[in-house]
Amino acid sequence: MNRRSAAIRALEQRLGHVFADRTLLEQALTHPSARDGAPSLAHNQVLEFLGDRVLGLVAAEALMKLGPQWREGELTRRHAALVSGSRCADVARGLGIGPALRLAGADSKLGARENDRILGDAMEALMAAVYLDSGLDAARALFDLAWKGALSESGVAPVLDPKTALNEWAGARGLAAPRYETLSRAGSQHAPTFTVRADVDGHESEVGTGLSLRAAQKAAADAFLRRQGAKS
Repeated sequence: MNRRSAAIRALEQRLGHVFADRTLLEQALTHPSARDGAPSLAHNQVLEFLGDRVLGLVAAEALMKLGPQWREGELTRRHAALVSGSRCADVARGLGIGPALRLAGADSKLGARENDRILGDAMEALMAAVYLDSGLDAARALFDLAWKGALSESGVAPVLDPKTALNEWAGARGLAAPRYETLSRAGSQHAPTFTVRADVDGHESEVGTGLSLRAAQKAAADAFLRRQGAKS
């Protein structure tokens, strides 16, 4: 048994779900980069689209049960934290999805198995694969298992992500919304690193880097807030 096959078997054991249709599992774990030289290979982008919706639904159900007293705004913030790309990537790491991924060889050598965006997309695709294989109850079971720790954190007042916090900081001072400019994109096509500048009228800019454009924007916003003493 090769290393990836062993990783897939270990992943199924952690999931507690044996796929009736194993092509769904294989598709969920296949990144588009693996199509290089094999254009007919099914990859996980369409499953990712569906999985995002399935995850959104089961996460919303879980939050309504956890905090029936929460208002819509509170539920929305907690929901956004649960289904964010970074959270999905963390969940994927906990399940051991990285070693089970099918990637282009070059991207694998460049560390794509630890890339937040690739892992987060694969986690969403896996949610869709479980849903298509065994239905919504199976998807709920996967969510309950994989998001258990994250869901327990949802009982605590959520911390604003840096971009939202910077928007509120600027708005409280009568300033226009922050602007973000992409300065550079480095690395391979499938595992890039972005550098972004955050600008707020009348204040010095700050720069951030990340493995996705949104992550770089958040890093720049975080750096700005820290310089202003708006974060501990």
